[in-house]
Amino acid sequence: MAPEASPPEPIAARYAKADLYQGPRLASLIVNGDVAATFTADGSSVIYYLGHAGWREVMVLDLASGQARRIADEMQIAGLLAHAAGRELDPARLVMDDPEYVAATGALSFTLEDTRWTLTREGTVTKAARGAPDGESAVSPDGRFEIVARDFNLFARDRRTRREVALTSDGTREQPYGRGIPQLADILKAGTEEPAMPVSVRWSPDSRYVATWRLDTRGVPRLSMTQENPPGSFYPRSFSYLYPLAGSDKLPQGTRYTVDVERALKTRRAALVQLRIPSESLLYPADIDLSWSKGRVRAQWTARGYKELAVYEADPITGQAVVTARERVEPLVTVTSSFLRPAPVLGGELDVSERSGWAQLYLVRPDDPDGGIPLTRGAWEVTDIAHVDEGGRTVLLSGVGRERDRNPYFQALYRIALDGSQPVLLTPEPLDHDTTVSPDGKWFVDAMSSPTVPTRTVIRSASDGRIVAELARADDSALRATGFTPPEPFRGLAADGKTPLYGMIWRPANFDPARRYPIIDNVYTGPTTTNVPTGWNRTVTAGGGSVAQIGAIVVSIDGRGTSRRGQQFRLPAYQNLGEVGLDDHIAMIRQIAARYPYVDLDRVGVYGGSAGGYDAARFVLRRPAFFKVAVASSGNHDLRLDKAWWPEVSMGNPDAAVWERNSNMSVARNLTGKLLLIHGDIDDNVPVTESMRLANALITAGRDVDLVILPNTTHRVAQPFFFRKLRDYFTVNLLGEKPPALPLPAPAPVASPVAP
Repeated sequence: MAPEASPPEPIAARYAKADLYQGPRLASLIVNGDVAATFTADGSSVIYYLGHAGWREVMVLDLASGQARRIADEMQIAGLLAHAAGRELDPARLVMDDPEYVAATGALSFTLEDTRWTLTREGTVTKAARGAPDGESAVSPDGRFEIVARDFNLFARDRRTRREVALTSDGTREQPYGRGIPQLADILKAGTEEPAMPVSVRWSPDSRYVATWRLDTRGVPRLSMTQENPPGSFYPRSFSYLYPLAGSDKLPQGTRYTVDVERALKTRRAALVQLRIPSESLLYPADIDLSWSKGRVRAQWTARGYKELAVYEADPITGQAVVTARERVEPLVTVTSSFLRPAPVLGGELDVSERSGWAQLYLVRPDDPDGGIPLTRGAWEVTDIAHVDEGGRTVLLSGVGRERDRNPYFQALYRIALDGSQPVLLTPEPLDHDTTVSPDGKWFVDAMSSPTVPTRTVIRSASDGRIVAELARADDSALRATGFTPPEPFRGLAADGKTPLYGMIWRPANFDPARRYPIIDNVYTGPTTTNVPTGWNRTVTAGGGSVAQIGAIVVSIDGRGTSRRGQQFRLPAYQNLGEVGLDDHIAMIRQIAARYPYVDLDRVGVYGGSAGGYDAARFVLRRPAFFKVAVASSGNHDLRLDKAWWPEVSMGNPDAAVWERNSNMSVARNLTGKLLLIHGDIDDNVPVTESMRLANALITAGRDVDLVILPNTTHRVAQPFFFRKLRDYFTVNLLGEKPPALPLPAPAPVASPVAP
């Protein structure tokens, strides 16, 4: 006789557990889950954190002596910063970026919310002094000159004499010099469509020349948005802005130039030199690539639709340019798996290329830009170049899939020589290794774990992988004491019945296999990445663990079309984002249900955000007999209305019929289940018009739709109301239960009448 199922907890208790298993509250139940170890700039020390969120101690380890000491704790730092900044700060949400430690003075510097701070050994905190010019700002490396932008033109100024000369004179709003495209976040922050922006120039190391570029936005369609509830204002405000869109026939263009600044200031005349590099389509509102190498301008150029990447080197005096490295792969270059990186000590470019079908490393030299010397080989992927030694003898790199005794997604670190010998594995444990190499390439931090093995963080020698110090081990005993059910990795087969796929399963706390549970797919089929976590901390803190607490099984699956498994594994996504992964997810969910009879295949839901929001809507629209309920947040439902780089990296630059076939609007009439669309009204990544257009298509098709627009919310919709709506939607439509009552809000203060 089957065991009798225990009654479920009240829904209010399950919601409370869902709140407990997310954000800072969850982090407070885990000790040393992520110690965030980073090397100081000189490579002499490591800064890291011990404890649980809000109470962590900031530590520093001296690598020469092996001695570690405490600097401060998060509670203390939050208190000092609150006093200095005049506002309260939550120690559990204290994110200190780019930490630096000076052993001689005991001072810790870090960045918090765009401000640099210094914590002294005596326990005082002050705003840190700005460093010297780095040569990539408007000030020359030697400090003599600066470039000023004014009225869409550039001017050079002698900082000592204040003498000034115009470098350009014909700049306009649509064709400015040294100015990129303002991003929506900057427009909103400044309250104007023309916010102040950094001057976009690159100084030559000798402080003589600048390399810059001219933007051309003539004829490029603009987007508009309205912020209905701007803080501090009674009235809405609207903005028009540029956002390079995948479906646009015309994108903003960038043309590169150089100018001899030193000569211009001496002669009072500037000679602008156009570099003979093709005009480049901007696929994202960011500056085009410009740098200096051995007295010449280096620029990486990308063809529309990612048909080609090329590195040009140009003479700053004549403008003559040559291709020194080129990457072409059919049907397109997937830049999230392939990349070019300058390696002057090796006499060329390091190229991670899929020309063999797998992302392998090549050395490309200027005399053979379309060739390359293979430095790695095999059916595995190089994912990052971590360090090239100054002598050019060895390279440290990360990779996945080479070692057959572990999950093919587990990261490992290798040392390779340039003689074609086999890579040396520096992380032998069959775990996922999240590594950071010191600036001098002598050491690396290794946070090793798996979804079922808690994180152990160590320092290793980069010469042989020897462990020289242990920083911490994660401890989740407080989390387990709450009844937390550990996630379970799952391996199954794709819809073809032969390709191995990997997934993760989250169950509710105090899980009872005698009950029947609906299953919810947390989806992101985006070919640019993977969705299933491989490390322990990311697994136990994943959002699926919180959603499961309402009383459901939550799964995450990496189907065909995703990354890190070779070109053939990902190619099903090419011009096919609307179908890729659909049937693989269904196949895996059916296999999970076959193994675990408590899974109810009559109650299948799906949710996701961003490209996962597109997927969630697509799943319920394309397979309505299987997926019954979907929550799609911040979804790019018609890829033509998204920034060009993301769709084109998988779709190329196809014709209108291909875009239409992959649009969720084209299948809106298929909806038979329940669909909730959620979007932020000031989304600065995927325009809110995407969800509005899908809602309109559903209404036009005579289908039902639920829509929530979150006020003053960007692409990051994660906030209490969002989580509440997501849980409520599945609770009502998948569990068939009534959500707990909303807490009564505090009485509103009596307000003065607003004058008409």
